[in-house]
Amino acid sequence: MQAHFLMMATYNRWANRRMYAAAAALHAEEYRRDAGVYFKSLRGTLNHLLVADRIWMHRLDGCDQQPQALDALLYAELESLRAARSVEDERILGFVAALDQGRLDAVCEYRTLNGTPQRQKVREILAHLFNHQTHHRGQVHAALTRLGVAEPPSLDLLIMQREAAAGG
Repeated sequence: MQAHFLMMATYNRWANRRMYAAAAALHAEEYRRDAGVYFKSLRGTLNHLLVADRIWMHRLDGCDQQPQALDALLYAELESLRAARSVEDERILGFVAALDQGRLDAVCEYRTLNGTPQRQKVREILAHLFNHQTHHRGQVHAALTRLGVAEPPSLDLLIMQREAAAGG
C-alpha cells in the first residue's frame, strides 16, 4: 500500500507541475477570471487545493498552521502559489515515503474546521487527499479550456507512468 501512495504522491507532483505550467501561460486577468468552476477562478481553485492539502497534512504530521477556511486566498499571485505548491508536494512525498504499514493503518484523530471530532485511518485520509486533488485538477482543466487554452495538458496517470518508463 505504501508503494501505491508513493506513486500517487509522485503523480500528484507531476500533474501539479503540468497544471501550473499551463496556468502560467495565461494573462493575470485570465488567471483571476470567473471560469464557472466551484471556486470560481483558477486562482481560487489552485489556492483551495493548497489549502486543503495543508489542512490534511497538518492533521497527519502536526506541522505548520492549518488554514481556517476552504476558500482562503493564501497567495494572490500565481508564482508565489506555484512555489508554495512545489514545497507542499515535496512535503507530501516525504511524508508518504516515510510511512510503513503500521502507520498507514494507524488512526488519526482530528477536528474538522467547525470543530467536530473525527477519527480516520491514515490510509483513508491519503486516499481522500489524492482523490480530492484529482477532482479539482479536473475543474482546473475545464477552466483552462474555457479560458482559451487550446489543449490543456493531459493529466492522466498513465501518461506519467509512460513518461517514467521511457526515462522522461
